[in-house]
Amino acid sequence: MKPIQVLVCDDSALMRRIISDILKSDPEIIVVGTAKNGQEALELIPHLKPDVLTLDIEMPVLNGLEALPMIWRKFKLPTIMLSSLTQEGADATIKALELGAFDFVGKPSGSISLDLAKVGQDLIHKIKAAAKKEQVVQSTKYFRPQPKPTPAPPKPMRTAKRVEEILAIGTSTGGPRALQMVLSHLPASLPAAVVVVQHMPAGFTRSLAQRLDHLCLVSVHEAHDGQVLEEGHVYIAPGDYHMRIMEKSPGTYVIRLNQEPPVSGHRPAVDIMYDSLAELRGVRVRAAILTGMGGDGANGMVKIKDQGGRTIAEAQESCVVFGMPRTAIAKGCVDIIAPLDRIADELTKPWNC
Repeated sequence: MKPIQVLVCDDSALMRRIISDILKSDPEIIVVGTAKNGQEALELIPHLKPDVLTLDIEMPVLNGLEALPMIWRKFKLPTIMLSSLTQEGADATIKALELGAFDFVGKPSGSISLDLAKVGQDLIHKIKAAAKKEQVVQSTKYFRPQPKPTPAPPKPMRTAKRVEEILAIGTSTGGPRALQMVLSHLPASLPAAVVVVQHMPAGFTRSLAQRLDHLCLVSVHEAHDGQVLEEGHVYIAPGDYHMRIMEKSPGTYVIRLNQEPPVSGHRPAVDIMYDSLAELRGVRVRAAILTGMGGDGANGMVKIKDQGGRTIAEAQESCVVFGMPRTAIAKGCVDIIAPLDRIADELTKPWNC
C-alpha cells in the first residue's frame, strides 16, 4: 500500500522536527516536506502533492485560519490543525473546524510543546483517517457554512416543566460541523431536552457550546454537574468528563459528571451517556450517532433500542468518518439511517410516526 504523504506546516523549526519525527515513526506515513507558514504551504502543495497537511494555527505571514480556506478551495486537502490548549486556541480551533479542517490535535504545552509525543498516536490515527480523501471530499456537499453566519435571535423565555423526551447525540471526528447543521435546524419551541457527547479534550467543548449557542435557536450549554434538563436546551458533555443523565423525580432529570476511567479511550464516552439514558423510565429517548472514528456509542444504542427508544445513524454518504455509525448499524440496533441534512427532521418527528 502506498504510504500516506504528509506536509508539516509550523512556524517553529523545532516543532516541525518533532512533528516529523513522530510521523516518521509510523511505517505507513512519510513526511514529504515542511513549511514555516501558510503561504509557503500553499506554494509547496502543488509540487509535493501531499495526502494530508498538518497546520499550526498561530504563524506569521499567513496563519492557519487564513490559509485553511484557501487550501481547501484550491486543493481539497484534508487538514489536521495543531492548537495550543488555551481559550484563544480553543476558539480558533472551533473556527478552523467550521472552515473545513478535518480534525485537530491539542499541543499539550502551548505553541512549543516538547512533549507532543503524548498525543503522537492520536495525531497518527487522525492523519490515517484523513488520508481517505474520497469520503472527506464527498461529505462536504452536506455542509454549507457561511463566512459570517447569522446569529440566532434572542432565546425565548420558557417555564421549566416536566421533560417528556430526551434527544441524545454522540459524535467524534467531523462532529462540530455536523452538530452545527443538526442543532441549528432544531426549533426554539423544541419539546425535548438534548444531550450531546462530542469527543474533545478539556477546554474545547466550552468554545464549541458558545459558538453553537450563537448560531442556534435552542440554547446550547457546556454541561455542569447537577444541572437540571429543560426543554429547548442542549447540554454538551465537557471535555475529560463522562456525562450521565439521572432521574431526580418524575419528569425531572439531572446531569452527573465524573472522571471515571476512559471507555474505549474516550472521556467523555457516548456509551456512558447512552447507558444512563437506557436506565430511565417515564421519558421517551431518541438517540443519534453521527460521524466519528471507532465504535463508541454502539453498545449503548443497543440498550436504548432494547428499552423502546428510537435510534438514528448518519448515512455513510455524509459522514466525514463512517466508523461510529457503521458499528451501530452492524449491531442491528438502528431504526433509521439518514444523511446529515435529514437528522434534525428525524429527531423531531412526532413519536407516533
